[in-house]
Amino acid sequence: GLERGLEQGLERGLEQGLERGLEQGLVQGRAAILLRQMHRRFDPLPTWVEERITTATTDELDLWSDRILDARSLEELFGR
Repeated sequence: GLERGLEQGLERGLEQGLERGLEQGLVQGRAAILLRQMHRRFDPLPTWVEERITTATTDELDLWSDRILDARSLEELFGR
């Protein structure tokens, strides 16, 4: 029983770790693409922009990725 319980716990831990790692990788990829687009459109970027992008949620990154197509300024992009 103990051995089976340890195996199940290890499997669940590995699955959860893999899921978190994949999610984190997707978020980092979205952030990297958005930063690349922002550098191309608004370079040079203030330091606060990179800080904001690297701490953003998936929803925020998606919103800003849509807005970059029409935004005329960083303030407009971030909705300030």
